[in-house]
Amino acid sequence: MNIKPLFDRVLIEPTAAEEVTLGGIIIPDTAKEKPLKGKVIATGEGTKDEPMVLAVGQEVLFGKYAGTEIELEGTKYLMMRQSDVFAVIG
Repeated sequence: MNIKPLFDRVLIEPTAAEEVTLGGIIIPDTAKEKPLKGKVIATGEGTKDEPMVLAVGQEVLFGKYAGTEIELEGTKYLMMRQSDVFAVIG
C-alpha cells in the first residue's frame, strides 16, 4: 500500500471486533461496538504547532466515533487526526 496521510493525520487499522454470542444467537457486524484500539499504519509529518508523536506500528486507543472509515485494497482503515488518539498501548 502506498498512502501518506497529510499534516497531523494518521491511518489506523482497527483491531477486529470480538465475535459476540448470546445463547447461540450471533450478533451481526452492524450491531457490534466499533473497536476502540488499533495499529498505526501510516502517519503524516505533523504541523508546525503540533509535531507528530505517533509512529508506524504503535498500538493506540481512540474515541468511539473518531476518524473517517476508508477501504483500501479490501481492508478497512480509519483516517483521523493525531489529537483523536487518546493513548499509546505499551
